[in-house]
Amino acid sequence: MRRLLKWIDDRTGLEKVIRSALFNEIPGGAKWRHTWGGILLFMFAVQAITGMALWMSYSPSTRSAWESVYYIQHVMQLGWLVRGIHYYAAEAMVILVLLHVIQKIWFKGYRKPRELMFWIAMAMALVVVSFSLTGYLLPWDQQGYWSAKVRTHIMSLSPVFGSYLERLTVGGEHFGHHTLTRFFALHAGVLPVVFSGLLLARMMLVRRYRKQAFEGIAKTEINASSFWPGQALKNAIACLAVMGLVMLMTLKPQWFGFTHIGMGAPLAAPADPADLYAAARPEWYFLFLFQFLKYFPGEKEVLGAIFIPSLILGYFVIMPWIAKVRIGHYFNILVSIALLTGALWLTYAAKMEDATNANYIEAGEQAHEKAQRAVELASGPTGIPEQGALHLLHHDPKTLGPILFAAHCSSCHRFDGHDGTGNVPLDTSSAPDLKGFASRAWLTDLLKPEHIATKRYFGETAFRNGDMVRFVNKKVSQFDKEEKLALERAIKALSAEAGLSRQAEAEEVEADLIILGKEDLGYELGCSDCHEFHFEDEDVDGPDLTGYGSREWMTAFISDPGQKRFYGENNDRMPSFLTEGILTPTEIGLLVDWLRQDWYEPLPK
Repeated sequence: MRRLLKWIDDRTGLEKVIRSALFNEIPGGAKWRHTWGGILLFMFAVQAITGMALWMSYSPSTRSAWESVYYIQHVMQLGWLVRGIHYYAAEAMVILVLLHVIQKIWFKGYRKPRELMFWIAMAMALVVVSFSLTGYLLPWDQQGYWSAKVRTHIMSLSPVFGSYLERLTVGGEHFGHHTLTRFFALHAGVLPVVFSGLLLARMMLVRRYRKQAFEGIAKTEINASSFWPGQALKNAIACLAVMGLVMLMTLKPQWFGFTHIGMGAPLAAPADPADLYAAARPEWYFLFLFQFLKYFPGEKEVLGAIFIPSLILGYFVIMPWIAKVRIGHYFNILVSIALLTGALWLTYAAKMEDATNANYIEAGEQAHEKAQRAVELASGPTGIPEQGALHLLHHDPKTLGPILFAAHCSSCHRFDGHDGTGNVPLDTSSAPDLKGFASRAWLTDLLKPEHIATKRYFGETAFRNGDMVRFVNKKVSQFDKEEKLALERAIKALSAEAGLSRQAEAEEVEADLIILGKEDLGYELGCSDCHEFHFEDEDVDGPDLTGYGSREWMTAFISDPGQKRFYGENNDRMPSFLTEGILTPTEIGLLVDWLRQDWYEPLPK
């Protein structure tokens, strides 16, 4: 080993470089405030290593970005850990680099001859923020997509070149594949090179300033110590402390108020340009700007988004000249404290507003449910189709069924008292509540005299005084014990026509009773006087009960309830959703499957 090391040193001079770095004299000795450079270098190395690992499985395409991040997060062994470290280390770097700038101000690290060091620190802060801005879009989920749209809109507010900058960043007129690839190129290619250059320039300036500090002064006359071991130990402890916090946030995100699924970094539902994401918020370290812009509505937005931030940034640039006088340095400190306090207050105000905003809370809950549902579907037996993960949500009854019901059915119907999405609209319901339609429980209550004429069933319809209501009130109410047993069997037989999966086990056990129930339904109870049930009769005028509540029956009924098979001329205001072009066949199928609660659910763990 010694021969190998000697051979390497003879050809590279590596030993001299290492000794120069380790035993470099530090004016003033080892101090904790000298650890910032080491921490930033360490965290950047962590970002580079984890970023390269993620890059190996990431696919920058609008149809594959979310899917590849899902694979990393939920399929790849320890992928969630690598992604979580990358995500939270990025947030840690934002805090560290901003504190580094503030430390430079408070400890006069921007005064002559260290102006360049201060400006490099500012440039590093801007690059780190750019890392976060570009990286936030890469999962191509709802949160990143809509947040990036807001940021590019702010960019377009810039005078003269705003629209050109927006098109250059977006890659055209609309968000899409070019936007994602440009953000990825910046995040994984351009910005790392720029940040590496700034780190190298910083290291060179640090060495130069340390050398200048010793010029003309004997070492015995100045308090100094070498980098190794004192400062190296402090750097190592500081780096471990930051890395420990990053690991804690990765392993226990709920301890820090995060509510996303599982450990690691959050992943919202796949980006959907057609689904306005009301729960979108910028990263927590940009919440202050989000709140600040609320005070500049309409045309004034350019003031809060462009001019005021530019003035503040410009002030930071000229701080070294302001600090040439003693009072100038203290004024800079007061300005930095005021800005930091203002940013913290605005962040707090934004959090408090969201905490009391019912619409935002509801949107957040829906977004969380949709994200969880996307993961469930992607983890299902069919996996992610070629069309992408968004296709799964667009063809998922559990996701779209409530939305379709609320938009097209809730003006007349209710679903367990609400509009399908959980909202309770004004009391305008005039048709039956469809929660559990065609199930045994729903039919049992329908055929009870105390229920059939209520708002839950026919109480607000044209059938409230019809033959069905009269039959239940006059005949069913007088049933003897044998007739009641026959009615129970008939209900089981009629419900079995629907083929509901949640009743399949019970129907298999009671197959014999269901056969008897079909006979009771057709003959004993007299239902065949008004309804067809596995036979044809042109004289009946009630809906055909053959296949009642099945997917085919409900699809045909919603498509055109006025056909002879159902209500015919007696149809009570219900639209023909297919023939009138209100819903497509696919949408009707999704609505039917949702009403039947027929969708994929993962097996309980």
